[in-house]
Amino acid sequence: MMQELNCIRCGDYHIPDIRLPDENRPIGRWGRLHRDYLEEHHPIRFNDLVLSGQLWTYLADLNEQAQRRFEFIIEQMKDAEGVTERMKLHDQMAWVGAINSIRNRAEEIVLQEMIYEEDAV
Repeated sequence: MMQELNCIRCGDYHIPDIRLPDENRPIGRWGRLHRDYLEEHHPIRFNDLVLSGQLWTYLADLNEQAQRRFEFIIEQMKDAEGVTERMKLHDQMAWVGAINSIRNRAEEIVLQEMIYEEDAV
């Protein structure tokens, strides 16, 4: 898909008028991890996103989706393993250990499924 390229005259030269899209959302932790992954393992896809001006929007969308997935997995695991506020009141150390374990496992799932795309192979 070819886009019309507008140029700006600067002295004797015509310089392409390239503008980035207005994107104000942060790319966050998940977006930064995926950007680094793309840059190292999929440079053609990374360059395509950069040159088309879609990289920041793509990473911001991915960051939001990954964060929602992370939170959803945590809630599912808490329910499945019986980690409740009641447990937090009665045995805080056990609760902290359980929550840390759940967060670590949820993070690994999101990294594998969405950030490093290992299931897409």
